[in-house]
Amino acid sequence: MGIMGNFLLLAAEANAVHSELAEGAAEGGFGLNLDILETNLINLAILIGILFYFGRKVLTNILNERRSNIESAIQDAEGRLREAQVALNQAQEQLTQAQAEAQRIRQAAEENAQAAKEAILAKATADVERLKETAAADLNNERERAIAQLREQVVALALQKVESQLQTGIADDAQQILIDRSIAQLVGGS
Repeated sequence: MGIMGNFLLLAAEANAVHSELAEGAAEGGFGLNLDILETNLINLAILIGILFYFGRKVLTNILNERRSNIESAIQDAEGRLREAQVALNQAQEQLTQAQAEAQRIRQAAEENAQAAKEAILAKATADVERLKETAAADLNNERERAIAQLREQVVALALQKVESQLQTGIADDAQQILIDRSIAQLVGGS
């Protein structure tokens, strides 16, 4: 109950006591009734004074306790707000770091892709050059082999022709010409 409830309860009890005293005086018993509006005004003033005196302490204690509870709740809320602000700042820092890391990873991936592209192009260029060199070497080898075969055939044909001429014999005129040439060379040389 609040102070007002206590006040009404005391007023009701005082009224009941006052009624009993008035009945006792009417029967010839002890009673003091000065009839100042049936003495309720004095009773109320006394009751209000007592309530004011004692109630002020109770009310002050209740209000102080309420104030300390409110201040405690405010301090708790401010503490949670500070913690939330710190957590928010940390989350923002982590987000910034994550974005920077993502940017770094993306840039590294682009650089790696560019390097891989250049490496593949360089390797492809080197492979093409090697294939050209291999093809040129193969072509040269084939040409040299063909030339060698042609030489062998020409030599074989020449040998066959010489053999056939040797087998048919050298004509007497040709022998005489050869002998004359040989003598002329010997005489001209001495």
